Amino acid sequence: MDVYDLDSYQRAIPHDVFGRLRKESPVNFNPEPSGPGFWAVTKYADVVTISKDPKTFSSARGGTNLTELAPEDLSVVQMLMVNMDPPRHNKFRNLVSKGFTPRMIAQLEPLIRRAATRTVDAVAKRGECDFVRTVAGELPLIIIADLLGIPQEDRGKVFDWSNRLIGFDDPEFQTSLADGKVAAGELWMYANQIAAQRRAKPEMDLTSVLVHASVDGEQLSELEFDAFFLMLAVAGNETTRNAISGGVLALSQHPNQRKRLLDDPSLIPSAVEEILRWVTPVIHFRRTAMRDVELRGAMIHEGDKVAVFYSSANRDEDVFPDPFKFDVGRTPNEHLAFGVGQHFCLGASLARLELRIIFEELLRRLPDFTLAGDVRRLRSNFINGIKEMPVRFTPEAS
Repeated sequence: MDVYDLDSYQRAIPHDVFGRLRKESPVNFNPEPSGPGFWAVTKYADVVTISKDPKTFSSARGGTNLTELAPEDLSVVQMLMVNMDPPRHNKFRNLVSKGFTPRMIAQLEPLIRRAATRTVDAVAKRGECDFVRTVAGELPLIIIADLLGIPQEDRGKVFDWSNRLIGFDDPEFQTSLADGKVAAGELWMYANQIAAQRRAKPEMDLTSVLVHASVDGEQLSELEFDAFFLMLAVAGNETTRNAISGGVLALSQHPNQRKRLLDDPSLIPSAVEEILRWVTPVIHFRRTAMRDVELRGAMIHEGDKVAVFYSSANRDEDVFPDPFKFDVGRTPNEHLAFGVGQHFCLGASLARLELRIIFEELLRRLPDFTLAGDVRRLRSNFINGIKEMPVRFTPEAS
C-alpha cells in the first residue's frame, strides 16, 4: 500500500490505496526510495488533529516537503511562510493577511470578471484548445501578476518558473534539484527588480506592502522578501490552475452534474466547493514530530516524518456521505482542500472567487465543453496537476 510511488500519481490519484489505508491502517509507515520513510496519515480527523498541533507536529523542522534537504537548503526553504511555526509564522502571516481578507478580495471581483471574460474571449471562437495553457493557467496568472505588480507581459515567465518549482518530480519540467534551484534563483532576481522599482515608487500592490513592511521593527531582508514573493507567485497560480482544470475534467466526466449547473446556476458556489474537495490540488504536506507521540496505536518518534494526505481526508467515508460521488449540490462540505489550522490557505477567498467567476463564464459561453484527447497528468505525489487537457466546444458566434 505505497502512497509515495510517483508513477501511480501520473495515472491517477491512488484512491483505492487510500481507501484501504483508511480502513486497515490509517497511520501507516511508508518507505521511500531515498529517505528514511514517513508516516502516511489518511483519516480526516487525524489530519485535523495534526494540523492544529504545531508544537507536536512542526512545519519548520524539516520543511513541508517529503524530500530530505541539506542544512543549507533547509535554511532557505524555512524562509517560506509555509515552512514556519508559531510565533514566527504568525508575524509573517500578519504582513500580508490584510490583503487577503474576504472584504479585500471582494473588491477584486470586477478585475477577475474582466480577466475571465478576456481569457474565454481568446478561445471562444476556435472551438477547441489546450484548456490548461490557454484558460486554467491564464486566469490565475493574470490575477496574481496584478496583485504583485508583475507586468502582464511577464506572466509567461511566472508560469514557467512555477512549473519548474512545483513539478520537481516531473522530468518534463525539471531534470534535477539543481534546476529547481536555478528556477528559484531566476524568480528571485526578477523579484528584486520589481522590489527596487517599488522602493523608489510604491504602488497599490503586495510587492509595495512587502518591501516597506517590518517584522519586530525590522524590514524584511532580501532573502525574506524573495521567499515571500516566490510563495505568493507560485501558490497564487499553480493550485488555482489545477482546481480549474480538474473541475472542467470532472464536469466533462459527469455530464449530469454539468446539466444541473446549466439548469440552476445558483448551484455554482456549492459546485466550487465540490470541485475543491474532488480535485484537492495539494495532495499532502509534511510535518515533523517534535516528540514521541502515539496516534491510533502507531508509535511516532521524535524526528519522524508525518505526511497528512488531504486527498484521502477529502474522501473519508466517516465525514462525507457517498464520498466517491461528484455532487455539485453537496452540503455540508467541510473539505480540507485549503488545509486547516494555522496554515489554512491565505488565498482561499481569492481562489473561491476566481473559480466561481471562471465557471460562470465557461458554463454561460462554452456550455458543451468536452474532452478532445488524452489528459496528461503531472508526475507528482505533492500536487494534483494536469499538464495538458485538449477540449472542444461549439465555437462562439462572431
